[in-house]
Amino acid sequence: MLRHLPNFLSALRLALAPATAGFVATDNFMAAFGVFAFAGFTDAIDGTLAKILKCPTPLGKFLDPTADKALMLAAFLALAFIGDIPVWLAVIVIGRDVLIGCAVAIGMARHMPIDTTPLFIGKLTTALQITYLGAHLAALAFAFSLGRAVPADGYILAVLTVASGLAYAQRWFAAMRTRAPA
Repeated sequence: MLRHLPNFLSALRLALAPATAGFVATDNFMAAFGVFAFAGFTDAIDGTLAKILKCPTPLGKFLDPTADKALMLAAFLALAFIGDIPVWLAVIVIGRDVLIGCAVAIGMARHMPIDTTPLFIGKLTTALQITYLGAHLAALAFAFSLGRAVPADGYILAVLTVASGLAYAQRWFAAMRTRAPA
């Protein structure tokens, strides 16, 4: 039973994505921040547990990043919807993820050798996105101002997100230039 815990935590995180958005949309920022923080905690431990228990599964390899992206999508959309973050930033962040997903799907459909290992810049971008969302949710929940960090934080995140998208695009174009194995 313990070996199913990592997948359960990822599934729970997936379920928390719409809850986070719902709490933001209804101005229940303390709950939104709490759910987002708890989801972050589950993300930190599910992969570690899978390694410790030596039970990574194909479902887990799909569910974990899907839950992460769903949570990010929900938070960015909800915060943009209430006007806390710029819509253009949400479009850039979500657009990058959609383009990466489409590129991987095209590569798989064409049987191209696409390396899906996360790049360092991709991990850095994700970490900054989580920090950005956490800071904005915390500011709403605890009623404090982010001061001079805004809008610079959004511009920095946008630049890094675009750079990350370009790095993944470069990898995709390189894979598209190679021939599929016979």
